[in-house]
Amino acid sequence: MIALEAQEIARITGGTLNSHADPHARVDGFVEFDSRKIAPGGLFVALAGTRADGHDFARAAAEQGAAVTLAARDVDAPAIIVPPVDRREGDNSDLAANDPDGSVAAVVEAMSRLAAHVARELTANHGLSITGVTGSAGKTSTKDLIAAVLGTAGETVAPPGSFNNEIGHPYTVLRCTESTDFLVAEMSARGIGHIAHLAAIAPPKIGVVLNVGSAHLGEFGSRENIARAKGELVEALPAAADGGVAILNADDDLVIGMAPRTAARVVTFSTRSSEADYYATDIEFDDVARATFTLHSPGNEPHRVRLNVFGAHQVSNALAAAAVGVESGIPAETVARALSQAHGVSVNRMDVNTRADGVTVINDAYNANPDSMRAGIAALGYTAAARPGVRSIAVLGEMAELGRDSVATHRELGDDLARYRVTHLVAVGESEAMSALEQRARARGIVTATARGVDDAAAAVAAILAAPPAGEEGWYERTARDVVLVKASNSVGLWGVAEKLLAGNNLKGGTTAQETPKEKR
Repeated sequence: MIALEAQEIARITGGTLNSHADPHARVDGFVEFDSRKIAPGGLFVALAGTRADGHDFARAAAEQGAAVTLAARDVDAPAIIVPPVDRREGDNSDLAANDPDGSVAAVVEAMSRLAAHVARELTANHGLSITGVTGSAGKTSTKDLIAAVLGTAGETVAPPGSFNNEIGHPYTVLRCTESTDFLVAEMSARGIGHIAHLAAIAPPKIGVVLNVGSAHLGEFGSRENIARAKGELVEALPAAADGGVAILNADDDLVIGMAPRTAARVVTFSTRSSEADYYATDIEFDDVARATFTLHSPGNEPHRVRLNVFGAHQVSNALAAAAVGVESGIPAETVARALSQAHGVSVNRMDVNTRADGVTVINDAYNANPDSMRAGIAALGYTAAARPGVRSIAVLGEMAELGRDSVATHRELGDDLARYRVTHLVAVGESEAMSALEQRARARGIVTATARGVDDAAAAVAAILAAPPAGEEGWYERTARDVVLVKASNSVGLWGVAEKLLAGNNLKGGTTAQETPKEKR
């Protein structure tokens, strides 16, 4: 964070210094929610959670070196006591869901005001360039790729993991300093107005919209409403004359339909059409579904890109990242090289490891919606297709927040499993939606097992892996190369299955790819 005195932070946030606070205390360290992570000069943010209340740890934070705490009530440590905020009627944000007394909202509002001040200061006086990225699926992967590209041109700050809501967004902004050249802001929404709120905290110069799918359909009611919310990002961009750039996915009708909603210059990307500004040709996949393709960009020679991230959907994500890089003034050759060297940095996101016995585990268990679930199943299918005769095992848990379409959407996943010739399903959970998935998969000829939780699921997969394919015992002992996908909404915690499958095994990482890609599309 930029250096500020405690009294300046109190003025910016509308708070009041308590009796323990030194008005001239210098805050020049990182903002943290965890008192154990505070370093000298840091700002401790006291949030009340379901299991612990940060206010109870303000003194511990001070002993760790925190210069001051942002708090909703007085504490026995130097603090800025922030004013309460009015509740918004019908607020369905992540924040409102776990804030019975409004104290979290008050502290987060203060943190957001501080983040907005920092963003304005750095943009106006230190040349900070802010890129916002949103979409129903792929935000985190694309954010990581954008950060890798922009990192070739200067110091870049991006959210750790999926810090993309009312709490994570200002937290990320406050990690910027005077030496930060680029900020990548991942923006999510559970309702109309959420992205507009995030964009107001850190106004982006470049905005990327990846897709409009069915994530949070239960809250929005329709894909059209989701498009309305996602489009708030391009509405927040400056005009083309002031450097605003809207980067839109030409392969999604609802995304490209956002073009009239922005005064920024519109550029497009596509995996299907050479009419887009940024497009891919000669797309190939290796045996763990890593893509190689030719990148085409305006006014530049084509460049070959070989991704180290997994899944066909990553080509589109890489094109979006390429567009951000080139539109930010980075040479296309440098962009292509950065994309080829980038690795996923967010945990449990298309994290692919191969065990010493040849079994590949695709851990994409951080979150799931219909679009990302289909992308994961496709990655499983592509990986297995490059290994004739192996078994492809999908360990799937429930997709949350789909509303009345939940049962039908889960049932349709059974068809997706069949489409990509997945051989086995381990369905985790006993809800109506998971029963619908299991029944459809079984009807489509997929060998299906059910599991109540992580331990049962890991045991079911282990049993499948331990039994050689019928009639192929000798072959299988020599060349076992089965593929396992683990995916569900974050609340299911299915990454535990991947951890159990990989525990105690010598891993090869993603090293099973052949040098010559095999499959084209």
